[in-house]
Amino acid sequence: MPKRSILKFIASGTAAAALTLGSLGAHAASDTIRLGYVEWDSCTVATNVTKGVLEDAGYDVKTISVSAALMYEGLANGDLDAIMCAWLPTSQADYYAKTRDRLENLGPNMDGAPLGLAVPDYVEARSIPDLVEHADDFGGRIIGIDPGAGIMRLTHNVIDHYELPMKLVEGSDATMVAVLDDAIRREQPVVVTAWEPHWMWVSYNLRFLDDPDNVFGDPNEIDTLVRKGLKEDEPRAYAILDAIKLDGEARGTLMVADRENDNQEANARQWIEDNQDLVSEWLAAAQ
Repeated sequence: MPKRSILKFIASGTAAAALTLGSLGAHAASDTIRLGYVEWDSCTVATNVTKGVLEDAGYDVKTISVSAALMYEGLANGDLDAIMCAWLPTSQADYYAKTRDRLENLGPNMDGAPLGLAVPDYVEARSIPDLVEHADDFGGRIIGIDPGAGIMRLTHNVIDHYELPMKLVEGSDATMVAVLDDAIRREQPVVVTAWEPHWMWVSYNLRFLDDPDNVFGDPNEIDTLVRKGLKEDEPRAYAILDAIKLDGEARGTLMVADRENDNQEANARQWIEDNQDLVSEWLAAAQ
């Protein structure tokens, strides 16, 4: 079975207790960088851009799809070299708290990444507490994503805090958006777990529900995390990873491109070619 397939099997949780990334011999040879990522659109585009930039610097780059929990454990165990999608300080706080002493945080590659519950603009509810009165309109459901995502943990807290008579439905980014799209086509009420950046804000007229007690917390930043020792082992790669910053506009452009053309790495490569001045600044950090 290919390594990628094995990793996805682990990420499903079926064998997470028995296997680790290390059991696959994932510790890379020199000049090879392994980037872990979760298949969330924003995480995917940031990872693909990073891959392309590091390849331009002469590195062999492997991207490995894992769960959020294994993304952190892989770094902490030294089996991944970096991730570009650590939503902190709130969304992935549990994973970070367990591993922060065994990895290094290079700081944000994007500031201002809010998350919460969102509805189409035609929905009557304006705040999360309004869902108590309007729960039946939504079929008593909040449409969520994969259960390992930090926003799911926070949404359970929101349900308890506001005493919402609603169930959080697990799924994936893709299934959440499919339900959202179907509801909007029929102009039916729907409430989903949501965050920015995400292409759905470009494609649909949505708004966050007000969170008066700030249970979801202030907007996150998206941090770059690397394994301990990367700076000594690969100082050029470390410097480039530290320099890369990808704002919401860039991510949105890439996410829309990925929806229109499924060749995600080619889309990232085109973005790199179209933004050479910025990319040159990142690469200059390694000189």
